[in-house]
Amino acid sequence: MPDLSRPDHLPNRRPDRQPRHPSWLPRQRRGTTPQMIGRYPDYDVLDAVDTWDEATKKVVLARLEPPGPLRFFTPDEEPVLRALCDTALAQDCQPRIPVAEMVDGKLADGKLDGYQYADMPDDPDTWRLVLGGLDHTAVQSYQTGFARCGAAQREAIVAQFAKGRLVGGAWDELNVTRAWSVVMRMMLAAFYSHPWAWNEIGFGGPAYPRGFMRLGGAGKQGAQVREPFEKPGATSEDPVQIVESWER
Repeated sequence: MPDLSRPDHLPNRRPDRQPRHPSWLPRQRRGTTPQMIGRYPDYDVLDAVDTWDEATKKVVLARLEPPGPLRFFTPDEEPVLRALCDTALAQDCQPRIPVAEMVDGKLADGKLDGYQYADMPDDPDTWRLVLGGLDHTAVQSYQTGFARCGAAQREAIVAQFAKGRLVGGAWDELNVTRAWSVVMRMMLAAFYSHPWAWNEIGFGGPAYPRGFMRLGGAGKQGAQVREPFEKPGATSEDPVQIVESWER
């Protein structure tokens, strides 16, 4: 594992030591997105709520209710869980999609995916081992728990987790690469099931019973294949290329 106590692994920062601001994204003007930025600033998927049937409406709107207390994770695990969710999903200010609560609820209710890797423990056990492993790595590298690390330090640890390079402590009980897949699958499923994420990516939401009118690929036709309820993005810049340019 790389020596995380040295500064050369840390993400590039502006001269004031703050993270680079996602300046290519405008402020959200309509609806809510994570951190109130997005490529579709005048789009709100909830404008279509009257086109949904009652069952769909009930399911989607329930995701906007204030989250309750955690039921699966312990008070000691909660700050580590929240730090992991915020770091992995780049939610560093409000409003945040309550991914930690959504993951906790899924585990507490036993609503799992119905499959797992043959050489991995059950998902609930994997999650507890991952949180313990993150704390182990943080203490070894920075002499403090993962939740108390600075943003750049947490990003460095999560980056090594994504590459399967963490060792020692709870990590020795896991296939680290597969553990990353397990936790990211659950976090991403929670994040992209939320209407705020739909606003961020311009997703039209449930199509039942409204259906779709445009079934062809975008090709060169642009607006001709856009659904009437869809809006063009406010910017065409590629965020992947922008982030990669920061690292150069």
